[in-house]
Amino acid sequence: MIVVTGATGNVGSVVVRRLAERGVSARALTRDASRAVMPSGVDVVEGDLTRPESLRPAWDDAESLFLLTTGNEDVAAILESARQAGIEHVVLVSSLLAQTHPDSPIGRGALRGERAVRDSGMSWTILRAWEFSSNAVWWAPSIRDHGTVRATGVDAASPVIDPADIAAVAAAALTERGHEGRIHALTGPAEVTVRERVRILGRVLDRDLVLEEMNAAEALENLKRFMPEEVVEPVIGTDSGEDRGPGVLSTVESVTGAPARTFHQWALDHTGAFR
Repeated sequence: MIVVTGATGNVGSVVVRRLAERGVSARALTRDASRAVMPSGVDVVEGDLTRPESLRPAWDDAESLFLLTTGNEDVAAILESARQAGIEHVVLVSSLLAQTHPDSPIGRGALRGERAVRDSGMSWTILRAWEFSSNAVWWAPSIRDHGTVRATGVDAASPVIDPADIAAVAAAALTERGHEGRIHALTGPAEVTVRERVRILGRVLDRDLVLEEMNAAEALENLKRFMPEEVVEPVIGTDSGEDRGPGVLSTVESVTGAPARTFHQWALDHTGAFR
């Protein structure tokens, strides 16, 4: 049995589906089981990662754990609860900022989570993921209502990764040997600028989208709507302006045997979010 946290999210839901397709017993952990739609045969259990004591029912007869946190949880307490219940292996979704920007708030938080996994007493695999393609959903309200995207650094390229690829690597690490004690650094297959992403969205939506570039101050205020203020400045690059991105990495294909999915493929699969 494999426990999947964040089972209704854009990574966890695909992990559950991948495991079900492989015929692997999976248990979906969610805060509200009544709203969880899962493949046939998947067990659904309610629990809250911010309250480790609520997780005990999820661990029953389980051997492995897929762990994706928001940064507000006590990862060490979660892992200790899992270890005591007999969980033997954990696959953690971390951030590549742990490598490229280790002194940033997100990088430091990622490293803390990784350290807790390493010290857990269980075998582990860490997935260091770069910027999600799905971050484009932040633009959905303005695209739906006005046909516009407001962004900063519109010509800065980033190898954004489809969350489905993170899930595919996670499913492999949970079900195949050889991933124990390894850190998989994950990116998409190509560097894509914001300008190019907006152009791609316009094509798949068959709409003429207008890109409006914001200055740093405007971007700062805009991002505060989506994430804590203490992590905003490093995200938009106002700390140093230095490009320390990871470049394009081939890990997804080397682990899964399939090429990493492009931003265009992600956009085609998620047009409904922008209509």
